Amino acid sequence: AGGALMLPGVAHASILDSAFVQSTSLIFISELGDKTFFIAALLAARASKLLTFAGCAGALALMTVVSVLIGQIFHQVPAGLTRGLPLDDYVAIASFVFFGIKAILDAAQIEEDGAGIAEESEEAEETLEQSGLYGKSGWPLVLEACTLTIAAEVGDRSQIATIALAAAQNPYLVAFGAIAGHCAATGMAVLGGSFISKYLSERVIGFVGGGLFLVFALTTAVGLF
Repeated sequence: AGGALMLPGVAHASILDSAFVQSTSLIFISELGDKTFFIAALLAARASKLLTFAGCAGALALMTVVSVLIGQIFHQVPAGLTRGLPLDDYVAIASFVFFGIKAILDAAQIEEDGAGIAEESEEAEETLEQSGLYGKSGWPLVLEACTLTIAAEVGDRSQIATIALAAAQNPYLVAFGAIAGHCAATGMAVLGGSFISKYLSERVIGFVGGGLFLVFALTTAVGLF
């Protein structure tokens, strides 16, 4: 598991080809209807859409870089400490399986579709009101939006997914893919998050997201052999 940062190469072509797609799809699905999604949506409805996107997307890009670096810590563990076992891949597989099963079970137990999304929206609204961010503009708006987004993203499922992917995949492609997924979700939130949220199905998002986690756990496991 030790060594330098993973770089593109022929031996890893099949994994590298999918790293960008995996991180983009996982992050995009994980962010739909999330608290950070509604922070961007609600703020953009009352302030500059461009500045809101800059603050929220910038914060998520920063968190992505931090998450990728954390993932690489697992990748850099000396082989002597792991007795040659690919600790980074095992961490990634375990994380994918856990979040995949949890997402599917949570989705299956939903009694009122949309209740969880409504709760995320209410929490985001409360956070924005407490911050006094409404009415701000310019750099204060960007910095405050960035701060609130970082606070909401710490420990989030998308952050753990990024760490797990970066531990087993090419870190550069994971970073670019995750940032692309964040920007796509944030862009949707800024342009029409309140409208789009009415058509989001928490149950569907859970099943699709859980399925993706399990598929990527399988592909990562297959890559070990």
